[in-house]
Amino acid sequence: MSPNLTDEIGRNTRLHDAPTLPARDLYTGVLYDALDLGSLDAASSRRAGSRLRVVSALYGSVRMTDRLAPYRLSMAVNLPGTGPLASFWRPLLDPVLSAEAGRGLVVDCRSSTYAAAWAPSGRLAERWVQVRVPGATHMAKHTRGLVARALCQTSADPRRPAALLDLLMPAFEVALHEPSRTGAPWTLDVQPA
Repeated sequence: MSPNLTDEIGRNTRLHDAPTLPARDLYTGVLYDALDLGSLDAASSRRAGSRLRVVSALYGSVRMTDRLAPYRLSMAVNLPGTGPLASFWRPLLDPVLSAEAGRGLVVDCRSSTYAAAWAPSGRLAERWVQVRVPGATHMAKHTRGLVARALCQTSADPRRPAALLDLLMPAFEVALHEPSRTGAPWTLDVQPA
């Protein structure tokens, strides 16, 4: 086991006493670099706080302003006594995320591992749009971050999947595909223009 991993495991055992920081500062990586929350103007930053949610393997549904202890845990983990984390979170996330979606769209930028933890159902599934980026994982994460940023930078609050096309077309090549079956998401293919 590498020393870095040993340190991260040790940190996970002290979560209750660990200093916390806002989720906007905790989460890093390609998607969050492209999202670049720190460079948003005040209005866009407020929209990011109200519109964005992170699905966390440890904390469930997280807002950008929620204070969290740093941790290392993937949704792909199967914990002894708990089982697969996506299965554990599914019934807990459904009422929370469904309520938070309200009447708006669910624009889903999650990877398949994290998407397994919650799928909108009922009427909400009709307003669920999964962002799909062809190509390498790095570029997919980067583009999803740019899509999330673009949605924070607009005051528009689309209620229909087709409305996303008008919002994103100036900066992206987009194609919207209807759900393949009832309960499945709309698919939005996105590439930077």
